[in-house]
Amino acid sequence: MQCRLGCGACCIAPSISSSIPGMPNGKPAGERCIQLDDNNLCKIFNQPERPKVCREFTAEVDFCGDSSAQALYIISSIENT
Repeated sequence: MQCRLGCGACCIAPSISSSIPGMPNGKPAGERCIQLDDNNLCKIFNQPERPKVCREFTAEVDFCGDSSAQALYIISSIENT
Protein backbone atom coordinates (compact mmCIF):
# COMPACT_ATOMS: atom_id res chain seq x y z
CA MET A 1 0.00 0.00 0.00
CA GLN A 2 1.22 3.49 -0.80
CA CYS A 3 1.01 6.22 1.82
CA ARG A 4 -2.07 8.39 1.27
CA LEU A 5 -0.67 11.81 0.34
CA GLY A 6 -1.85 14.47 2.76
CA CYS A 7 -3.25 12.02 5.31
CA GLY A 8 -1.05 12.88 8.29
CA ALA A 9 -2.70 10.36 10.65
CA CYS A 10 0.63 8.78 11.58
CA CYS A 11 1.93 12.27 12.48
CA ILE A 12 -1.04 13.08 14.70
CA ALA A 13 -2.51 9.97 16.34
CA PRO A 14 0.45 8.12 17.88
CA SER A 15 2.76 9.24 20.63
CA ILE A 16 6.36 9.57 19.51
CA SER A 17 8.99 9.33 22.22
CA SER A 18 11.91 10.17 19.93
CA SER A 19 13.19 13.70 19.63
CA ILE A 20 11.74 15.58 16.67
CA PRO A 21 13.19 18.91 15.48
CA GLY A 22 11.15 21.50 17.35
CA MET A 23 9.81 18.83 19.75
CA PRO A 24 12.88 17.62 21.69
CA ASN A 25 10.79 15.41 23.99
CA GLY A 26 8.76 13.85 21.19
CA LYS A 27 4.99 14.30 21.08
CA PRO A 28 1.98 12.95 22.93
CA ALA A 29 -0.75 10.96 21.21
CA GLY A 30 -3.29 13.14 19.44
CA GLU A 31 -0.98 16.13 19.16
CA ARG A 32 -0.06 17.29 15.67
CA CYS A 33 3.68 17.00 14.93
CA ILE A 34 5.28 20.40 14.52
CA GLN A 35 6.90 19.11 11.31
CA LEU A 36 3.52 18.48 9.67
CA ASP A 37 2.67 21.31 7.27
CA ASP A 38 -0.77 22.73 6.44
CA ASN A 39 -1.19 20.11 3.70
CA ASN A 40 -0.42 17.27 6.15
CA LEU A 41 2.97 16.65 4.56
CA CYS A 42 6.13 16.07 6.59
CA LYS A 43 8.52 19.01 6.32
CA ILE A 44 11.50 16.77 7.15
CA PHE A 45 10.58 13.75 5.00
CA ASN A 46 13.78 12.17 3.60
CA GLN A 47 15.90 14.36 5.90
CA PRO A 48 18.44 12.82 8.31
CA GLU A 49 16.83 14.51 11.33
CA ARG A 50 13.54 12.66 10.75
CA PRO A 51 13.12 10.21 13.66
CA LYS A 52 13.85 6.55 12.97
CA VAL A 53 10.35 5.53 14.09
CA CYS A 54 8.89 7.82 11.41
CA ARG A 55 11.27 6.59 8.70
CA GLU A 56 10.39 2.98 9.47
CA PHE A 57 6.59 3.39 9.48
CA THR A 58 5.02 1.85 6.40
CA ALA A 59 1.46 2.32 5.27
CA GLU A 60 -0.64 -0.82 5.68
CA VAL A 61 -4.37 -1.37 5.32
CA ASP A 62 -4.53 -2.58 8.94
CA PHE A 63 -3.35 0.85 10.13
CA CYS A 64 -4.51 3.14 7.35
CA GLY A 65 -7.90 1.73 6.38
CA ASP A 66 -9.68 3.20 3.39
CA SER A 67 -9.43 6.92 4.22
CA SER A 68 -7.49 9.47 6.21
CA ALA A 69 -10.32 9.67 8.75
CA GLN A 70 -10.30 5.90 9.17
CA ALA A 71 -6.50 5.93 9.57
CA LEU A 72 -6.75 8.53 12.32
CA TYR A 73 -9.40 6.44 14.08
CA ILE A 74 -7.48 3.15 13.77
CA ILE A 75 -4.13 4.53 14.88
CA SER A 76 -5.76 6.41 17.77
CA SER A 77 -7.54 3.23 18.84
CA ILE A 78 -4.27 1.29 18.82
CA GLU A 79 -2.56 4.04 20.80
CA ASN A 80 -5.30 3.90 23.47
CA THR A 81 -5.01 0.13 24.06
